[in-house]
Amino acid sequence: MILFDSHCHIDDKVYANDLLEVMDRAQQEQVKGIMMVGVDLPTSLKAIDLARGQASPASTNQTVDTVQNTPLLITSVGIHPHEAVNCSAKKLDTLKNLADTHACVKAWGETGLDFNRMFSPQKDQEDCFSSQLAIAGEIDLPLIFHERDSNGRFYEMLKLEGPKQRQGVVHCFSGTKQEMFKYLDLGYHIGITGILTLQKRGEYLRKIAPLIPEDRILIETDAPYLTPAPQKNKFRRNEPAFVKSVLLTLAKIKQADPDKLSQTIFENTLTFYKVRL
Repeated sequence: MILFDSHCHIDDKVYANDLLEVMDRAQQEQVKGIMMVGVDLPTSLKAIDLARGQASPASTNQTVDTVQNTPLLITSVGIHPHEAVNCSAKKLDTLKNLADTHACVKAWGETGLDFNRMFSPQKDQEDCFSSQLAIAGEIDLPLIFHERDSNGRFYEMLKLEGPKQRQGVVHCFSGTKQEMFKYLDLGYHIGITGILTLQKRGEYLRKIAPLIPEDRILIETDAPYLTPAPQKNKFRRNEPAFVKSVLLTLAKIKQADPDKLSQTIFENTLTFYKVRL
């Protein structure tokens, strides 16, 4: 089995004291790659520092040596819809320069629309999202999308604001079958988290996940959030090693061989982020 956690936030302060152990557990579970996703300028900077093995003592008391048999760390830069109220041309310019400068930056995001908690006004979210779609197109980076309760507006913006060849993954998908097929029709990947493993919350997702073409699936933890079963019964904090539970559940509902499915999804992830291992 070979695994790639395609979306997590291990730059979070909850990993400050045991990041090396987290990476070691990921390696033991055959996690060969980890995407650390930026949600604003500070998290994007910190993720880049970690990926380069130059973590700041102010942000964590450990460094990650990516040479010594630990998973490959790659990063994204972007502004989450929750942070859109603080979006500015200057910040976007800085993020673009980071993407141009650092080889570890392999995607743009997490960006999109979230009308659930409305931490940022709708207009700010839409303006920030539109700007990021344009920038990612300019520098030819795949996008990591966040969508929650946008009532079709997210899809509408994707349809209106090309290009058609844009690559993207709808992270932490938990929508309807109709929404899923709309995203697939646009050529996007679907990101599956530990929600799939949860008895009640994941029931509908388990019904529709087998309909996703195997070459369009990515698996993720969204760590430290969304701890999957069975780890959820013991650990509050999620981590990349637990992506294995997502894979095993997906293989079970698809009646697929776990090793073969893991290889397919691993290769999907390498291709999507344009990385080699």
